[in-house]
Amino acid sequence: MAACGRIEMDTEENSGSQSVGAAGSGDAAMFSGFKDMDAFVKHGLGAVVAVTKAAAGLPQAGDEYDFYRSFPAFQSFCEAQGDRLLQCMSLLMRYHGCRAHSRDRNSLTGLEESFDLVVDSNDVILERAGILLDEASGVSRTQQPIMPVGFQPPKTVVSSWNRRGGDLAQRNTLETIRLLQAKNIQRPQLKFKEKVDNSNTPFVLKIFIKPNAIKPLSSYFTNKRLRKERPEDLDIPAALADFVHQQRTQEHMDDMFAHPYQYELDHLLMPESLMSKPEPQMYRPIDETPCKFIDSLEELVMLNEKLAKTTEFAVDLEHHSYRSFLGITCLMQISTRDEDFIIDTLELRSEMYILNETFTDPAITKVFHGADSDIEWLQKDFGLYVVNLFDTHQAARTLNLGRHSLDHLLRLYCSVDMDKRYQLADWRIRPLPQEMFEYARADTHYLLYTYDRIRLDLLEAANGQPTLIQVAWQKSKTISLKVYMKPIYTEHSYLELYRKQKTTFNTQQLTAFRLLYGWRDKLAREQDESTGYVLPNHMLTKISENLPKEPQGIIACCNPVPPLVRQQVNELHLLIQQARDMPLLKAEIVAEKKKGLTPSKQPRVPLFGPHDISHVPESPLFDFSSSPAVEAKHGVLFSEEEPAEEMEPWTCLVASAKITLFAEEDTKQKKVVPLTVAQQKACSIMESFENPFRMYLPSKDNNIHISKTAKYDPSSKVYEISNRWKLQSIEQQKKEAEAQQEARARAREAAKRASEEKKKAQQSYQESLKDVQTVRQQAREAARLEATKREGDSSHLEQSAPKAKKKQLNPTEKASKKAPPEASVPFKPFDYSEAPLKVFSGAKPKESVQFDPNKKVQETKQKGIQTQLAQKINRSSFQYLHGRR
Repeated sequence: MAACGRIEMDTEENSGSQSVGAAGSGDAAMFSGFKDMDAFVKHGLGAVVAVTKAAAGLPQAGDEYDFYRSFPAFQSFCEAQGDRLLQCMSLLMRYHGCRAHSRDRNSLTGLEESFDLVVDSNDVILERAGILLDEASGVSRTQQPIMPVGFQPPKTVVSSWNRRGGDLAQRNTLETIRLLQAKNIQRPQLKFKEKVDNSNTPFVLKIFIKPNAIKPLSSYFTNKRLRKERPEDLDIPAALADFVHQQRTQEHMDDMFAHPYQYELDHLLMPESLMSKPEPQMYRPIDETPCKFIDSLEELVMLNEKLAKTTEFAVDLEHHSYRSFLGITCLMQISTRDEDFIIDTLELRSEMYILNETFTDPAITKVFHGADSDIEWLQKDFGLYVVNLFDTHQAARTLNLGRHSLDHLLRLYCSVDMDKRYQLADWRIRPLPQEMFEYARADTHYLLYTYDRIRLDLLEAANGQPTLIQVAWQKSKTISLKVYMKPIYTEHSYLELYRKQKTTFNTQQLTAFRLLYGWRDKLAREQDESTGYVLPNHMLTKISENLPKEPQGIIACCNPVPPLVRQQVNELHLLIQQARDMPLLKAEIVAEKKKGLTPSKQPRVPLFGPHDISHVPESPLFDFSSSPAVEAKHGVLFSEEEPAEEMEPWTCLVASAKITLFAEEDTKQKKVVPLTVAQQKACSIMESFENPFRMYLPSKDNNIHISKTAKYDPSSKVYEISNRWKLQSIEQQKKEAEAQQEARARAREAAKRASEEKKKAQQSYQESLKDVQTVRQQAREAARLEATKREGDSSHLEQSAPKAKKKQLNPTEKASKKAPPEASVPFKPFDYSEAPLKVFSGAKPKESVQFDPNKKVQETKQKGIQTQLAQKINRSSFQYLHGRR
């Protein structure tokens, strides 16, 4: 395949160079063997096609090529053809003045150097072919002659915008060169009546008057200037004040960020004048055309009146973005058929809205070239909008011209060579130098004639039909619908710049890159400087890659050193130290070229597509446990391993649909804590200050943010869609409400019956307890009866027995010799199974665990009898012992 590419390059260059030579000389004899140039080109094209087919038929790299390579005949043939091709390439490269041989003979590095030589030679050859093709097509451009290798042309001290034309010999003569720069000029932002808003908040439209309106402007914008006088909003940013006012008035957030002329542009029809065949009106010589510099309000009003009387005018802008965070529009050039105007937009920045009367007039065609950025700059700085736009850049693309720049169109239609050396000049310079004044004027002076000529070519290309003009006009209308979006910084903004770098960082380097990126964005917003002025991207990458240990190392990474970096070098050093404290791991950011955690899926059967669910199993979720997962290594954010090639391809990934966009919120009442007036104002500010693009961004809980005012406002689209998804019809809603009411009524009746049954059971239980004695009452009654019987028995024994002398005993002996009481009526515990209560019905009688005085008395009697028998044996007299109670 490499040989094929080399042969194609050789053949194409030979054919291209010789064809151009034939076109220039007109001598057919220089093509030996061919009658004319067309025959030579056809032969060369056939050779290229034959080579391509032969290269496609060669064995592919891999097992097939290795197999053929094992044969000596095939190997020798390949080596011979390779040497032949390399020799042809060397001759071709030397012919074009390129180095043909590699100086490094190493097998590894020498191959890489040879490849670089081929790439450089291709660039030189293709550049020369492009120059010759331009000359052949009649578009000649002044080019430097291609010098041989090693030739050093004399150096001249010039800038990028004041390089003078002419021959090389004239430029080498001694002359005074004027360097146009703006090093110490006063910053124009300081003189603006309205302070530039660089806060990290979305851009709020500046329009407050809508001329030529079909749909009136929202009241939010019409009362905008009145809100600026509110004293409570003077200490907060303008964007935050607008959010607070939107919260107060309960207006929709869509009005704040939508295009104010969206309705007018959607209903705009292409004018009939564009469909007819134009008659190009030749431009007046630039020296004979009056040009006026406008820097006062009276002159701007007069210009607006003149533009209202025309049917078309050309517009261009000059912008400066290096010493401003959002950029500044410094000049506006407007040209009619008879006059040129240059407006000092730095001086009239707050009064430029007057031109909306003509810029939004659908009867007037506004001609731009490359209006993609101009439309956004007009909205950002002046609040201007364009209706009925025609972009000659889009027309050139529709016409399939080789180049689409304004320089090419003016050379093609007007035979004028534009001097683009002031394109990157500092347009903040005041007073404006004459050279820059003439350059700005020429951008729009020839544009109307170019507009006529390119429309004529579009009609001719479409055989007299206005189809191509309609395509170009429709593309232009799409550009006029663009809305300016302010750059918003997020915690992941640095990843976009990191993915563009060709280096891979570890965790320390990536942390330093993130911290430096955030520091640069914050400082650029505060100082109103561009990020390229604060710290260019290549310096940011170099500092993050080297991680200097000292502040001098940070300075050494920057050449030249940006002024703000030199001032804030200590703060940068602290950020680098913070990054160095991170654990050293290999960190990789998933990009488009890296495979994610989900392997690529291929359908099993070619008849089924990836979205065909007819052959999907019934389970709505995919079983990830059965599929080979990608194992992540320890210490690595993302694993480098890829799934095995033998893995069976997945049919498709199916997930059950679940709509949570319009889910009902929790209606539980929360305890309200009274807040002070200051706290209430702070809460309202914090609640209203929400990102309007939050609904388009993934949140942490995967819920989509919906404004409460929009959700419950019947005039909002969100409310309409919410009701459309939640309720299929009004009848179904009534049926569901009736079913819910019936279910609630049945639940209340069941609860009422259960409470009545419970009350009845409690009453019956209380009535049954009235006639039942407790265990303590029964024990107390039995003890009283036993004591009564015991006293009667003891008195009977004393009367029948002979009287004897009673021995005087001490208190201890008296206590030990008390006679036990005689047996009494046995105690019978209450059997609760005989009670009329339902609780004890059907229960078996169990052995009571309560106190049984009968058992205690019987045990005491047995001990007393044993004591009496022992005393009769040892003593002659009887003594009665009293039983213990």
